[in-house]
Amino acid sequence: MSGPAILPATHAQAPSAAAGRRAFWAGFAVVVGVLAVAPVVLPPFWRALLTEILIWGLLGMSSDLLIGYTGMVSFGHSAFFGLGVYGAAAALLAFRPSLWLALALGLLGAGIVAACVAYFATRLRDIYFSITTLVFSQIFYVIIFAWTPVTGGENGLTFHAPPLSVLGVGTPFTPVTLHWFVLAVVALAYLLCRRITQSPFGTVLKSIRENEARTRAIGYRVERYKIVAVMLSGLFAGLSGALYALMNKFAAPDHVFWVVSGEAVIYNVMGGIGTLAGPILGAGVFLFLREFLSRFFTTYYLIPVGIIFILIIIFLPQGLLGFARRRLNE
Repeated sequence: MSGPAILPATHAQAPSAAAGRRAFWAGFAVVVGVLAVAPVVLPPFWRALLTEILIWGLLGMSSDLLIGYTGMVSFGHSAFFGLGVYGAAAALLAFRPSLWLALALGLLGAGIVAACVAYFATRLRDIYFSITTLVFSQIFYVIIFAWTPVTGGENGLTFHAPPLSVLGVGTPFTPVTLHWFVLAVVALAYLLCRRITQSPFGTVLKSIRENEARTRAIGYRVERYKIVAVMLSGLFAGLSGALYALMNKFAAPDHVFWVVSGEAVIYNVMGGIGTLAGPILGAGVFLFLREFLSRFFTTYYLIPVGIIFILIIIFLPQGLLGFARRRLNE
């Protein structure tokens, strides 16, 4: 008697899942289309800001893999981001300028650091994990700040962006083509992160977030999953750093400072933890508020930004995207 009762629900889930996938791809196409057209019609300042939002949004999304899906708050993403910046800078200064080599060395630098941080930090839990990642980020900050012959010290490194080269044909970046390139990379990174979080591996990460002890008790090697999660998160953060280097043509110790990690957490909280797209929205809101309010509160603009952030935490604990989803589902 239980069979017939279950069967209709099973059949009902298939059309619902298919409809959900169609809605996702339709929404994804609309958003990407709008972002692709935006730099053509926006003034130069807002076009550059939109490109920067995408890059910082990718950093926030990389952080969300740990915060939202694994339940680990990392303050070490500034190290991953900064090493992505310096890795790309090293490629553009030491070799013949190559876009793909810059991205590859940025990912390599971030990946090596992420593997080091993951090996030691994932042995700890909760606040101890967060503090350990913070310590690692500050260690790399001091190294980069003090290693002047290689990193330029507090003066940083200045370089030129390589041409956009595809199949051997190269063309110099313009602000519009740079935006399109960043948009393509961020869109592909989002789809890859989404695939990761919806895979069996992502399901285990969510299980660790909800109940680590039970996940370990049923036979999963929790530490290994955490290490892979930190490394994947670090790679995406390094990719955002490499893109930032291409945009600004400058690498500085501030890119490795812990404040970058703190801002990545802010993007998650403002946009919506555990949503992937939320951190991109959060980065957009944060950067827009910072630019807009700095015109009225030149020195103290962070005070109203902080007040708005506190209000979001109190009244919209699920973030802006989480609040929008809840309202649409009502």
